[in-house]
Amino acid sequence: MTTTSESTSEELDAVFPAGTMEPGYVLGGALDPDPAAVFKDVSDEDRAYWDRARTFVQDEVLPVIAGYWERAEYPLHLVKRLGELDLLRDGIDVDGFPAMSKTAAGLVTMELSRGDGSMGTVVAVQGGLALRSVAECGSPEQQAQWLSSLARAEEYGAFALTEPAHGSDSVGLETTAAAVEGGYVLNGEKKWIGNGSIGGLTVVWARGDDGQVHGYLVPQDSPGYSATTIDGKLSLRAIWQAHIRLENVFVPMENVLPGARSFKDTARVLLATRLGVAWSAVGHATACYETAVQYAGQRQQFGRPLAASQIVQERLARMHSELATMQLMVMQMTRLDEEGVLTPAQAALAKFTCTRTARSVASNARDLLGGNGILLANRVARHFADIEGIHTYEGTETVQALIIGRSITGISAFA
Repeated sequence: MTTTSESTSEELDAVFPAGTMEPGYVLGGALDPDPAAVFKDVSDEDRAYWDRARTFVQDEVLPVIAGYWERAEYPLHLVKRLGELDLLRDGIDVDGFPAMSKTAAGLVTMELSRGDGSMGTVVAVQGGLALRSVAECGSPEQQAQWLSSLARAEEYGAFALTEPAHGSDSVGLETTAAAVEGGYVLNGEKKWIGNGSIGGLTVVWARGDDGQVHGYLVPQDSPGYSATTIDGKLSLRAIWQAHIRLENVFVPMENVLPGARSFKDTARVLLATRLGVAWSAVGHATACYETAVQYAGQRQQFGRPLAASQIVQERLARMHSELATMQLMVMQMTRLDEEGVLTPAQAALAKFTCTRTARSVASNARDLLGGNGILLANRVARHFADIEGIHTYEGTETVQALIIGRSITGISAFA
């Protein structure tokens, strides 16, 4: 005979093993780690930019960005907000805008990258590369036409240097600019071009009839300009990067950058953005460290918080130390940049040190979170993947090492 016993919900609750239920971890808090008090003397003006970026990240980026990242969608409304909040200029002077120091620019990049790597990359592309190219190499007329609109994100900007067959060997680019009546005709392909397929302005770098590299302002609706958004990325998924084909694209003389006369002028633009990548790495590492600290305090294992374990405390101390190293590096290099004496080797050293150290912090944090470390909701996996993107762009670790090595030995190993 089968008997059926009736149990009240209270009785079921009494026997249900509540300890099997996972708690809701709160891992997005800003802990402001500053082990060496590197940021204690940041000016009020610079801190105002930092605070504005922090509020944007906490209130507008973190609540939604994991979804955009997972779907590989570009949250253009957040790009517009960056322009509205005056967070896009990367320290470049633009008429009608308040002064923004290089330190403020670094802090903004750090903070945005702490929120999401794609948001940090937006500033690197729109401000650090496209806006800077016009600001440093453009005519007064070009600057009047484009600087303010790019700074406000009323127009999108792209920087087309890298080619499919010339990544780190960008000096060997083969896109051509042939002189014709009234301007130039561009032919060639570019790859990994952020903002290159969303409409707007692309700064195209091509080799002229004189054999030198020059810059050309190309609206993306120009006849012969075609761009395909690159799919299948496992890093920086919330910004679109393009494979561009330039087929007999006519550029009128008024769209030629007069100050871009050789690859040395291109390198001037890249020098500043290379330091920006180092700041971005600090932001990623900060996010991973903060998440690890908060998780270690909330996760219970063996009847106590993870944070009570000696080996966990050693890991957190290691990340703490690495974060201090990165912070000291970017602040010192930015001081040199403010003074106008930063060298290419020093910028390379900052990028080399910070991206590889950020990888270490992210790997440690991801392991500390265990299986939860691969969930987008817990932040670390997204940063872990995005660091791989910044580890490569603006020159791979190997290329940075060769720049540093050349400064040490006086011998170039590039060719």
